[in-house]
Amino acid sequence: MSTDIAVILNDQPGELARLGEVTGESGVNILGLAAFTGEGKGIVHLLVEDEAADRCQEALEAAGMGVADARPVLVVDIADRPGTLGELARQLADASVNIDLAYTTFGGVKIVIATDDLDNARAALEWTADQPVTAPDTPDIWDQPA
Repeated sequence: MSTDIAVILNDQPGELARLGEVTGESGVNILGLAAFTGEGKGIVHLLVEDEAADRCQEALEAAGMGVADARPVLVVDIADRPGTLGELARQLADASVNIDLAYTTFGGVKIVIATDDLDNARAALEWTADQPVTAPDTPDIWDQPA
């Protein structure tokens, strides 16, 4: 399992660099990232290994960065082809799992999924750690009837 840490920064030059420096100096490897700005603030979601989550949060807070949330997330291997996001999201929707947050990782084709129902999401995807998601019952979007 991996952890998503939501960090609140001021929307100004150098803040993302400072975040990267603080995590690097604390020995935390960032596996994925999503960043947005609005109303003078930046919201950054960091994907880190569970073992590094507490260390990361402590380092960020010590540097004066606001940590809004830290929670476990699924990191799911998906195929690198059109339609896989829709297939994955449909499996979760059909299991009544609401996706709170989704972003991709560095390297490979993986999607990070945050939900308040991780158990149901895992079951819907028949997911286990380090196993790619397969959707044998979901038709490929390119296999449409003529």
